[in-house]
Amino acid sequence: MIIFAVMESRYYSIRMHAGRDGNHLSGAERLVPQEEVETVAMAMLQRAGEYDPSSLKISVDEVDSDDIVSGALPNLTQVPVSDVRTGREKAIQALLAAGVTADVAVSAIETIAKGASPDGGNMRGAMLIDAGTGARLEPDQARGIRATRMDILPELFPRLEQELEKKDLAHHRTREALILAAKVLAAPGIIAELCWSDDPQYTAGYVAAPGFGYLRIPHMKEVGDPHGGRAFFCMPGFNLESSIRFLEETPFLADRIGLIGDKSGG
Repeated sequence: MIIFAVMESRYYSIRMHAGRDGNHLSGAERLVPQEEVETVAMAMLQRAGEYDPSSLKISVDEVDSDDIVSGALPNLTQVPVSDVRTGREKAIQALLAAGVTADVAVSAIETIAKGASPDGGNMRGAMLIDAGTGARLEPDQARGIRATRMDILPELFPRLEQELEKKDLAHHRTREALILAAKVLAAPGIIAELCWSDDPQYTAGYVAAPGFGYLRIPHMKEVGDPHGGRAFFCMPGFNLESSIRFLEETPFLADRIGLIGDKSGG
């Protein structure tokens, strides 16, 4: 359940994008109080520098504190698989449990695997897919839908890091994906999310849904594969404009941490 949060501090959306020759290399997104803006922006600069970009953009925009909504991070469960085939099978099973039809689930995975953009490359954002028919609903299939303006309350950040470290998940990708999934699942009309990274060296991905939280799957592609992306699945008859507006414009802060466990619930 989303509740409106009253924020005493001024908050700023900080976004980073690094690329080379028109290709995406690295990106990051934070929503932080005013006193953390400089520290977070510097950390993003350092992170981008690791990729040797030819272009680098950092944007800082104040958000209206009255517009910030809050909700819980989903519970994280690790799904033990040893290969990509099994990983994708587990992802399909999870999507079916979330209410996505079988053909649509399989097609979404195949589309991300080959490159979801019209030119066969990776999309900059997410596909928005009708969970029943498989129709793609994003207005621009090259750009996709960009979930932005989300983070966790600053006082909860250290605890989340500690909980992830206990499960050997202390990687910024896991933390950021968990926060993004929280916002996506709070969006009106969205019933599930599928994602894996376009980083050739990072093979993990996840399926998230309100009914079971965030299922982390360590093998969604082979090492060296540059393809990756994400898909948001929506229920039939939802308000398209309302959902896109929430995902792309509404600021979201997680105010509760879910359980960080493994398949057995530990």
